[in-house]
Amino acid sequence: MELRLEHVKKKFQDNVAVDDVSYTLHSGVYGLLGVNGAGKTTLMRMICTLLQPTEGRITFGGRDIFEMGGMYRKILGYLPQDFGFYPDFTVQDYLMYVASIKGLRPVVAKKRVNELLTQVGLERVKNRKMKRCSGGMKRRAGIAQAMLNDPAILVLDEPTAGLDPSERIRFRNLIAELAAERLVLLSTHIVSDVEYIANEIILMQDGRISNSGTVAELAETVSERAWSCLVPQSMVASLERQYRISNIKTVTDGVELRILSREQPCSGAVLEPMTLEDIFLCHVGDTVTSAEIASHEGRKR
Repeated sequence: MELRLEHVKKKFQDNVAVDDVSYTLHSGVYGLLGVNGAGKTTLMRMICTLLQPTEGRITFGGRDIFEMGGMYRKILGYLPQDFGFYPDFTVQDYLMYVASIKGLRPVVAKKRVNELLTQVGLERVKNRKMKRCSGGMKRRAGIAQAMLNDPAILVLDEPTAGLDPSERIRFRNLIAELAAERLVLLSTHIVSDVEYIANEIILMQDGRISNSGTVAELAETVSERAWSCLVPQSMVASLERQYRISNIKTVTDGVELRILSREQPCSGAVLEPMTLEDIFLCHVGDTVTSAEIASHEGRKR
């Protein structure tokens, strides 16, 4: 299995959303990571044939996906960030409706829907109307509809947006389970969603792929190291001006900081293993602050 992007570019009038992206993907889970506006959704919509590239081409198995047309879409599953549904449909009716659009025969569709309801943990609420489902239930119904045709390529755009921490963990586990023998491309700006399940991380910035690899490989591409230290509140502002700080936590006897620096930033600072969040902050530089990353992760400063 090979999905290849060759010098793909997408312009909207004077705005270049995706700029000369070349990359080859095989079976496994790929985490497409970048801040909002990095070009992730535009790239994924082109992979799903919803947008035509301005330049370049995308191929699957050596064939242009736009020339393949319906043949390509039969092996594709897509969960957009905001997917539509009829609010008065039950979960089961919604999946049966999508199955009919995808051309599944009723007998096949019913069996497949029942299998997926069990797999995504919605069997008990299959008769509940979509409008009465929680955010997590709706996202699980969304991934079930993307899996109806048992796709070889599964594309998920911000699948955990708006979910609470427990639902996000459950969703990540589900994605990891579904990843066997297929290509999964997961786009997000929530770092922890891809850190534990992605075989490979693709960092995207300003419409380009800035780097890629495993967490260990990406850690080798940055010169900074992660340090933890406990300092008085009076030192925090000065340290924030001098260094990238990926986490701030107020405790009883001061403030715990996680600082990214080439050398020991202050007396008593201890080296820590680099996380993907640290690496991401080093790569995106001044385009995103540590506070913004912390807010994405649902933490309190």
